[in-house]
Amino acid sequence: MAKISYISGSVVKARLEGERPSLLEMVYVGNEKLIGEIISVSENEVVLQVYENTEGLSLGEDISFSGEMFSAVLSPGLLGKAFDGIQRPLDKLGIRIKKGERQFPIDPEKKWSFFPSIKKGESVFYGQEIGYVEEGSFIHRILSTGEGKAVYVADYGEYSVKDMLVKLDNGIQINMLRKHPIRVPLSFKKRLRPEIPMITGQRIIDFLFPIAKGGTASIPGGFGTGKTVLQQTLAKWSDADLIVYIGCGERGNEMTEVLNEFPQLEDPYTGRKLIERTILIANTSDMPVSARESSIYLGITIAEYFRDMGYHVALMADSTSRWAEAIRELSARINEIPAEEGFPADLASKIASVYERAGFVETFSGKKGSITVIGAVSPPGGDFSEPVTRHTRRFTTVFWALDKELASSRFYPAINYMLSYSGYTDTVKNWWENISKEWYELREWMIKILQEDDKLQRIVKLLGSESLPEDKKLIVETAYLIKEIFLQQNAFDPVDAHSSPEKQLKMAKILKLIYDLWVKAYNEKKIPVKILKDQPEIYLFMRSKYEIGNDQIEKYDHIIEEIKERYHQLIMSYGE
Repeated sequence: MAKISYISGSVVKARLEGERPSLLEMVYVGNEKLIGEIISVSENEVVLQVYENTEGLSLGEDISFSGEMFSAVLSPGLLGKAFDGIQRPLDKLGIRIKKGERQFPIDPEKKWSFFPSIKKGESVFYGQEIGYVEEGSFIHRILSTGEGKAVYVADYGEYSVKDMLVKLDNGIQINMLRKHPIRVPLSFKKRLRPEIPMITGQRIIDFLFPIAKGGTASIPGGFGTGKTVLQQTLAKWSDADLIVYIGCGERGNEMTEVLNEFPQLEDPYTGRKLIERTILIANTSDMPVSARESSIYLGITIAEYFRDMGYHVALMADSTSRWAEAIRELSARINEIPAEEGFPADLASKIASVYERAGFVETFSGKKGSITVIGAVSPPGGDFSEPVTRHTRRFTTVFWALDKELASSRFYPAINYMLSYSGYTDTVKNWWENISKEWYELREWMIKILQEDDKLQRIVKLLGSESLPEDKKLIVETAYLIKEIFLQQNAFDPVDAHSSPEKQLKMAKILKLIYDLWVKAYNEKKIPVKILKDQPEIYLFMRSKYEIGNDQIEKYDHIIEEIKERYHQLIMSYGE
């Protein structure tokens, strides 16, 4: 037991009275039993961060210690649910969350049909699948939390999450429910090289700046550049088995849109509702900052739980800047010495502690699973040199830089193709070349054209495009087609919202074909670029991304033949 001696927002100090609590131990604060966590311990005093509003808390009120770290509840029943930053189910909390209210994350009385995978007398190792339950279309694997010989195995039947399913000869009892401290990573057998791309359906990402399953990416961008829409698009279309979406310190209306929209969306891969393979963690900007800080760790612990079953999980964190701001506020309240822009000195290590939990791994059961972490960053004024963006860039391998100027011109996704990069290009190369050997060559050609165009645009802005020689106009007009047809993508168009790898490759090949034909026409007949670009087949190709679906890419072959025929006739007849 301890007595409150100091209150400053979410930070509370208490005098110890005999007990010796542990660092990061969960506590219950005051008469209303608010949930908190110990962040500092000295000989006679503890410092706590409280995950709920502390208005009305008084000096001298009691603090009781739980004896355990703040942990995530992991079991069947998580999918399709929305939680706050300390895993209280939002559907049970009502419109107004009462202080000190505690709700168990899942229904502990619900019965699940259990299918055993082992038999009595078998030796069981840690992480082995002992059985599974069906959660909608999802197979929820129940993993062993101990090792030994099974002296009891439950038969097929209906069980709650707390019912014993397996008992080992050393006395360990295993059920569907487990708890794990959110700040302690779940262990795995071996980390593997991320070589499989996570297909998002976004051409500028998949084709130019790919992310591998088990990889890390940051999406920095100023206000209004489309970070939230891009993350929601990735959540809808990525080919991960599960999505964990964390709204960390975002505006309430944006999270309301997510909570209302996701249950209505159809999953493009299963035909069922997208929410069935999604877990939402909503911690809006008006909620306590300490709970905002814990929401990231809660989300990644849940992701690790499903990864250990052999699934590929995509975790979207929007936005890690709000999370870092919560860390800064808590640091200031406990009088830590500030470093850059008021952030604590350990900001870099805290950012690393999140992104390092991503990875493509081999689990103890021999399966392969992954966590792909994609974090949005909101640099003030769009300044990418500020501490959160800079440190995040150090610990992520993909950098999708959102551009205010592109967003203002209605170019979405507003990813700046000159500032962005991916460190997974070489690791996913084999996967792409199994589809087409031309992928790497096409990607390099496209980036080269965009780079040359970027240099020429400075002249164009000063003197106009007519000041360029014809061979340079070819570059500028080709880059225009790449940007308008390939890079720009409408997230709300039913056809253009998602492009399969096969469609992306076909579109890239047509762009390269057009460029080669333009170069040939100019070299052989000096045909002006104005004539070359103003052919009806070009406009037909521009419209095709809204008309040709992923299951109709053979229609592009017809467009290819028409383009070849048009420029062949043009070259033959020009000047006659």
